[in-house]
Amino acid sequence: MAIDKNILTYEMDGDVAVITMDNKSESTNLFSFDFISSFIEAANELINNDSVKGIIIQSAKSMFMAGADLKQLEKPITDKEEFLNNALQMHKSFREIEKSGKPFVACLNGHTLGGGLELALLCHHRISVNNPKIKIGCPEVKVGLLPGGGGTIKIPYLMGLQNGLMALLQGTEHSPEKALKSKLINEVVEKPEDLIPAAKKWIAENQSPVQPWDNKKYRIPGGGVMSPTGAQVIMGGIGNLRKLTHGNYPAATNIMSVVYKGLQVPIDRALEIEARYFTDTITSKEARNMIRTGFLGITAAKKGVARPKDEPKYEIKKLGILGAGMMGAGIAYVSAYAGMDVVLKDVTKEGADKGKAYSEALVKKRVGRGRMTQEAADALLSRIHTTADPADMEGCDMVIEAVFENPDLKATVTKQTEAVLAADKIYASNTSTIPITLLAKASERPENFIGIHFFSPVDKMPLVEIIVGEKTEDKAIAAAVDYVMAIRKIPIVVNDSRGFYTSRCFGTYTSEGLFLLDEGVPPVMIENIAKTKGMPVGPLAVSDEVSLTLGLHVMESNPDLEKDASMMRNFKITKMLVEEHGRKGKKEGAGFYDYPENGKKRIWPKLEEIFKSDVETMDKETVAKRLLHRQSLEAFRCLDEGVLHSVVDGDIGSVTGWGFPIYAGGALSYIDFVGMDQFVADCDAFKEKYGPRWTVPQSLRDLAAAGKSIHDYEVKGKMAAASA
Repeated sequence: MAIDKNILTYEMDGDVAVITMDNKSESTNLFSFDFISSFIEAANELINNDSVKGIIIQSAKSMFMAGADLKQLEKPITDKEEFLNNALQMHKSFREIEKSGKPFVACLNGHTLGGGLELALLCHHRISVNNPKIKIGCPEVKVGLLPGGGGTIKIPYLMGLQNGLMALLQGTEHSPEKALKSKLINEVVEKPEDLIPAAKKWIAENQSPVQPWDNKKYRIPGGGVMSPTGAQVIMGGIGNLRKLTHGNYPAATNIMSVVYKGLQVPIDRALEIEARYFTDTITSKEARNMIRTGFLGITAAKKGVARPKDEPKYEIKKLGILGAGMMGAGIAYVSAYAGMDVVLKDVTKEGADKGKAYSEALVKKRVGRGRMTQEAADALLSRIHTTADPADMEGCDMVIEAVFENPDLKATVTKQTEAVLAADKIYASNTSTIPITLLAKASERPENFIGIHFFSPVDKMPLVEIIVGEKTEDKAIAAAVDYVMAIRKIPIVVNDSRGFYTSRCFGTYTSEGLFLLDEGVPPVMIENIAKTKGMPVGPLAVSDEVSLTLGLHVMESNPDLEKDASMMRNFKITKMLVEEHGRKGKKEGAGFYDYPENGKKRIWPKLEEIFKSDVETMDKETVAKRLLHRQSLEAFRCLDEGVLHSVVDGDIGSVTGWGFPIYAGGALSYIDFVGMDQFVADCDAFKEKYGPRWTVPQSLRDLAAAGKSIHDYEVKGKMAAASA
């Protein structure tokens, strides 16, 4: 085993050795298999060198270490036993370093996350630059993993049981100041150049260091697992865990098990327990899904993987927004936050000013919470200019239309704006359902016309769906992706259709919830089952939030309404609720739920009278499958019809756009999660009982017959290569 000098090197500084991490093939240092091997080899060489009195670990990059190399961990593990043995050997080697008698000090110059923190915890002393922007923590649970380099055991040892569990189960990232208070690190210095002198000083004063877990006099802050406080923490933690995860996230359950079992035994046995649970966790389909979609897929999307490769960067200094309602106001805020000058137009100046007030309220809240200075807030607001004059769109690099969902109104503002907008600039519509090709008919330059579909509330929702019309050219696609990247959101690019991808698929969730209600499933049962399966909100509550009147309007404007039996049924039920019972949605205080002014929302009692609810109508498993399978089946249709450019795009869009469960990987990976044969069989059974909306496309049957994964589906059509 040799040291890979493209990953790390070391040199002597007097009688102290300094290991410098500098991964030449990556933008940051990663806790990879090759790094672990090189580090162990370097550490052993220095331990066995009698002239070395201590070892310092530092980074040549802006981060200390970003964490594990998830590209390695996403690959299927074919030999589980071999993986476990390697993990056990790593722990054995790390323990030899800890007990070597030579002091190791970690100098944290930047973010120290995941495996980076575990590397630092291996050291006897940890010093960080006191920069509040530095993040220190183990966020592994967010990608379906637990810390497997000793962190699951060591963090509660240092922080105490309650704080340690919270940090592990929430993936909390601490500033250096908070990390110092919580005992994750031991010292802070003010400047990066102070790190090495502080480390050398500590080494000189601590020539026989002992880790807390090897010190028989050390006591876990607040008490161990079997103390009265510890027992209470564990019992409460198990209850909260079940309430929040419903057993859908093995990593969280396994973290609890490792901490409970590991803190009752000596450290070496505890690390073996951690290694076994880590192996079980990393080989779970949930972990693989969360790494592939939640990290690798989203990271690539944020970097603009969907962008046409040969187009020059499109810079947006001045952005025009047509319509200062909730969506336009939100777009104005995120764009001004990104440093753009924004012209916010509405029918009246007063209407535009009201839209700007949304940004004023947001920055006031941020300033009040200490998350923004007053100077930055004032600068942001000064970049938003309100108007009622279409001529003020002159000089904009891009215009985003966000007026009411009416094709005639959108056509009018398109013509008004293009009269003053330079011919080479980009015009976008924020429509959520109307085909872009249809809207582009009002444009004199459809090649520069594109859809940019935001989600509400714009300042919080991470996804932006970019829709390519029939005549949209690559320049407009590149410009839209560049804009979304500039405002630090996640772009996916889809082809045109009514409802595009997200609205079309999400509509099946609310639709199926309504059908279940109509068939006699109690509303509380529908809502609770949806949430136990990982949906953030039940389908009835979501319908209220979107508003039943808007749903009615969208269905009425669809020219295929009368041809689609399922949509027509949905339309009739919704119309009855709106027109006969006045149930218009949350904004009106009355939908599927009642919304009392000074109380929590509650299911409208009369629902069970209107729809004759009976808890025996349908079993829990069938309800859950109908809610989730329906979304996935529609997502596959979008893939099969060429609306989607890749499986990954579909998964990212479903997870970040409407909250499809991340443990399943997204709406398309869910088909593999269930099992393709089982999924097809379920849909066939549902078709026989509930109608043609459950028809399975032949291409999905072919995949199942060939024993393939959904990720083996070959995407054909425009933009497929760019998103592959």
